[in-house]
This record gives sequence, C-alpha cells and structure tokens, in this order.
Amino acid sequence: QVQLVESGGGLVQAGGSLRLSCAASARTFESYTMGWFRQAPGKEREFVASISRSGSSTYYVDSVKGRFTISRDNAKNTVYLQMNSLKPEDTAVYYCAAKISTAITTPWYDYWGQGTQVTVSS
Repeated sequence: QVQLVESGGGLVQAGGSLRLSCAASARTFESYTMGWFRQAPGKEREFVASISRSGSSTYYVDSVKGRFTISRDNAKNTVYLQMNSLKPEDTAVYYCAAKISTAITTPWYDYWGQGTQVTVSS
C-alpha cells in the first residue's frame, strides 16, 4: 500500500509561515490525487486542500483560500502545503492523504500519513 510521511510542522507565531511536505512511497505517485487534512483537539478531521494528479487543478476550503497553497513535484514523489499568514485557529495535526479517484472536491481518501503538528501562537 501507499506510505505517506509528513514533515515540516512546528511552532510559529501568528502571521508567520510554514511549509509542510509529504513524501510518498508509491510506484505510481502520478496516479494519485493528493490532499491535506487537519484535526484540532476535540474536533473532527477537516479537509484543507487537494491537488489533481498532474498538479493542474487545486481545491481549498474557504478558510484557507488566499493563505495556503498546495503543490506537488511528481519527480520527487512529494506534495507540499505552503501556509502563510497563519492564525491560531490553524493549530492542528495536519495529515497528508492519497486516493486513486480523480475527484479533487470529494473528501474520501484511501491512504493516510501519521500527521505532523502545527502550532500557531498568538
């Protein structure tokens, strides 16, 4: 199965930036739609962003539009989440996910990473 490993999380001040990376162990990384989710303590997991197999299309939850950017490098089997203008409410464990489906607007994914903690202080 596909293995996903997130990195790049940490503690930042409000207004700061952070870039998350997700390294995928997959024989055909370019065959997967990729996404980012997050989960704050006591809350349900929330969709954040997704990107099509070629990287030509992206989709974001309204709360991060204009601040976050998802991208991918298929040659490196890696997907990124650039997070700018961070707010305390962005604090959560961020998860990388993958699916065979080409539907970038649906939240149903097949494979998940273990998550990386992002903490934004005020």
